Amino acid sequence: MLGAGPRGVRGALAAWREWDGLPSRWGMWVVARRRWIAYAVVCELAAVTAVAVGFVTNFGGPVQFGWFATLVVLGIAQAEMSRRIERLRRWMSGQTHINVTSVWYLAGAFLLPPAWVALLALVLYVHLWLRVWRSVRTRPAHRFLASTAWAMLSCFAASSVLTIDHLNDATLNTWHGVLALVAAAAVFEVVNMALVAAGIYLYTGSRQAADLIGTWEDNAFEIATLCLGGLASLALVAQPVLVVFVVAPLLLLHRYLLLKQQLQVAAVTDEKTGLLNTAGWHDLATREFTRARRRGPGSEFAVLMIDLDHFKRINDTYGHLTGDEVLAAVAVAIAEAVRQSDTVGRFGGEEFVVLLPATGGTPVLAIAERVRVAVGELSVVVGGTARVSGLSVSVGVAGYPDAGDTLDQVLRSADAALYRAKDAGRNRVAV
Repeated sequence: MLGAGPRGVRGALAAWREWDGLPSRWGMWVVARRRWIAYAVVCELAAVTAVAVGFVTNFGGPVQFGWFATLVVLGIAQAEMSRRIERLRRWMSGQTHINVTSVWYLAGAFLLPPAWVALLALVLYVHLWLRVWRSVRTRPAHRFLASTAWAMLSCFAASSVLTIDHLNDATLNTWHGVLALVAAAAVFEVVNMALVAAGIYLYTGSRQAADLIGTWEDNAFEIATLCLGGLASLALVAQPVLVVFVVAPLLLLHRYLLLKQQLQVAAVTDEKTGLLNTAGWHDLATREFTRARRRGPGSEFAVLMIDLDHFKRINDTYGHLTGDEVLAAVAVAIAEAVRQSDTVGRFGGEEFVVLLPATGGTPVLAIAERVRVAVGELSVVVGGTARVSGLSVSVGVAGYPDAGDTLDQVLRSADAALYRAKDAGRNRVAV
């Protein structure tokens, strides 16, 4: 049983994995750590159990179906109006993501019993999955299920705290009612932050505060969303028609979050290739170096320095615009030849760099060779009819900790290996 300790968790997971409804070839078993899967399963079971017990025991009192239906309609309508924005945000988002739909969760926590506000979160999440998230590569199904469970548990906790001293019976035009809203918002934020941070840590191993709980700015936006939730609660109770005045600033906030992410992405993206620029790549590499050093002996990562051979000839023969098209094609070839967990960047000119986290030895050489072959097979169509083929790259390989004790030393070693490859005749891999 899952509650029987680590051995029981592993046994249940093994049985779950072997069940023919969940084949072992699913991507979850490749990209997610076993401890994250165990944590996600426990959270999902806890969410289902909490809702079931809430329904059976009528915890929190009877539901007013009118409020539930109203919040479902408002949540779906707002999601539909901002569907394109949410899809773009999801494509660009990192580990933490501000979900503005939480504005309706706080209103639900005040107006609905715990089980019903958890059900509200489930309905709105399923709608977002069907209409937005399932088409986003960075939002696979196993992460959607875990996030849904975390939202349900956060909503259940926020509504449950209002059953204390009958806070949910308070009217919002009194200090008692304001206290109820603040308490619900605080509980929702703390519980959700804790659940998400634990999930991100177990999924990625990152201990960076910005990765686990977001930046101060991210949390300020989350608080702003909860404030709008409080205003929505007040509007629904006092004069329901006034809730339309909450939707407009909510949509504006959503658009501003997209603009913020677009600016952040533009700051670290190379405009010619779409890869990370030097600053963006170096920032991620520094984080990986910090993680490897913290993990201690046995931890490793590798760097590939890649240079497109005889690129000047292409520019001289076909012109710089064609050279840019060739660089973009080579960037795509490199990105497709490495793994999804690897990070590709452009260091300027015709030089590229790849970070291979938690990798060393033979696998690194195999990936470097795969990159070399992929570029050699390219045939780039330029100007509608002309083709540029016969491309090649020289690749320098270096790994931590063998090639150096710092990230700068590893990069210098990879760069030195690259020049050895070029001096040896190009179109080869050197260590």
